[in-house]
Amino acid sequence: MPRPIDEFLAAWAALSGLGEEESGWRGIPVTSAGVCELMAARRFPGNEEALLACFPTARLESSERLPEGKGFEVVRADPFGDCRTWIALSRKESGSPELFAEMVGDVAGAMDTEAAGGEAVILRTMLRRVRMWQQFMSRGAGPLSPEAELGLAGELYFMTLLLDAGVLPESVVRGWVGPDDAPQDFLLGDGAIEVKATMSSSGFPVKIGSLEQLDDAVASPLFLAAVRFASTEGGATLPEMVAEVSRRLEGEPGVTTHLSERLMAAGYSETHAGQYSRRFEPKEKRVLFVTEGFPRLTPGVVPPGVTRVLYEINLDHAGEFLREFEVALSQLGTTK
Repeated sequence: MPRPIDEFLAAWAALSGLGEEESGWRGIPVTSAGVCELMAARRFPGNEEALLACFPTARLESSERLPEGKGFEVVRADPFGDCRTWIALSRKESGSPELFAEMVGDVAGAMDTEAAGGEAVILRTMLRRVRMWQQFMSRGAGPLSPEAELGLAGELYFMTLLLDAGVLPESVVRGWVGPDDAPQDFLLGDGAIEVKATMSSSGFPVKIGSLEQLDDAVASPLFLAAVRFASTEGGATLPEMVAEVSRRLEGEPGVTTHLSERLMAAGYSETHAGQYSRRFEPKEKRVLFVTEGFPRLTPGVVPPGVTRVLYEINLDHAGEFLREFEVALSQLGTTK
C-alpha cells in the first residue's frame, strides 16, 4: 500500500531554501523499511525534493544502470561519507511536484511491504518500483485517452470474471501482461486471452491492433473475450473498477502490490482518478475461440512486406466460434 506522504511533504517544506548556496544533500529521517532508513531530502544548490534510502550492507554493482524517467532520476549518493549504500530518488525541475510526491509514497510503501525480506530485497523492490514509474511516465504521465480508458475497463471487467470463476488471484494478476504491450492481454494456463471492449450499440465491432494479436501460432489455445459497455448511472467508473479488483485481492499483499505495478504500467495513476468520470455498465460479453476460419489477419495470410495493421472485426459475423466462458477456461487449463 502507498505510504502517507504528509511527513515527506512537511520535511521537504522545512528543508526548502536551506543551503541554497551550498552543494550536497540535506535530509530529515522520516521512517524506515526494515533496517533501511528513509529520509526526505533536498539536493543543493538545485533545491530538488528527494527520497534518500540507506542500505547498510547491501551493495549495487558499479555497472548497474539505474532507472531514469520523465520528471525524476535515481542516483547513488553519499550524503554523510559513511561508506554505506545510499540511493536517491530525486525530482527533476521539469517534474510535477504532486506526481513526484505520489511516486515517493508509492515507492516507500512498496519497500515497507517487503521489509521482512531483508535489505537486498528492499533495494530490489525500490528499483523495480521506480522502473514501473519509469514505464508509466514514458506514456506521457497524463490521464489515459478515452480509448485506453475503455480498454483498461474491459481488462478489469474480465479480471473480475476470472476471479469469480475460481482462477487463482496470483495467476490472474501475474498473467495480465497487456500493460507490457504483449501480443495478448492475459497469458493463462496453456494459452492466452485477448480482451476487447466496445461501447457501440450497433453490431459488435472490436479493433485489432497487430498481426500477432489474433495469431494462435503465438499462443494456443487463444480466445478473444469481448464486452459491450453502456455508459449509464448503473455502471462503475474506472477508479471504482480498480477498487473492486483490489478489494477482491485483500489478504494477498504480494498480489496487490503486483496489481498496482501492472496498473501503473498500463498508464493508470490515482493522481488522475478524478478525471475518470465515465461509467461502464457491462451489457453483453462474448468469448470466442480463435482458430482456423476465424476472421483475422496474421503474418501468414498477408502479402510479404505488410508488417503492421490496424483493422476492425464485427463479432456478429463470428458466431460459430462462440464458447462459454467456463469452457474456455477449461481449455486453457486454469480450472478443473
